Amino acid sequence: MIINKQDFNVNGLTYTVRSAVDKDALALSELRLQIDGETENLDREKGEGFIDASGFEQLIQSDTENKRNLFLVAVVYDRIVGFSRCEGNHLLRSSHKVEFGICVLKEFWGFHMGKNLLMESVSWADTNGITKITLNVLETNEKAIKLYTKLGFEVEGILKKDKILSDGLYYNTIVMGRFLHKS
Repeated sequence: MIINKQDFNVNGLTYTVRSAVDKDALALSELRLQIDGETENLDREKGEGFIDASGFEQLIQSDTENKRNLFLVAVVYDRIVGFSRCEGNHLLRSSHKVEFGICVLKEFWGFHMGKNLLMESVSWADTNGITKITLNVLETNEKAIKLYTKLGFEVEGILKKDKILSDGLYYNTIVMGRFLHKS
């Protein structure tokens, strides 16, 4: 699905949140690889689960055509610096929900890009008949958990000892969800 682009100015930085398009594929492939090496908050080590440009082209095309999917990018001066995806399910019993995932380059943390990508996704979901958004977050990612809670997400469960980080220790994954209550 496609949304209208939105411009933001946060802490002196102007950026745009818009739907991903085919020409973004190579930049997204390179960006994802870089972000995976910058943080342990994501599921992958750098280079794992690599998606090349053609793989991103397929994702973008599929997400554009599927009314239950949304692929957004955050752009600063024509440079993609973050992205998010909402992925729905074709099964009837799960058709009311999407799973949200996000990543932003570390140098752009603190400019509310994650928040604005999420808020655009929530707005899209609320206006397109999607009543539940789910996400997974590492227990140590306290800033993200605080943001998700502030935006109406609740803890639905904990996957115990779900990840092994570079310190060799096990960490829990928190499963969170936001449900649109219809009046």
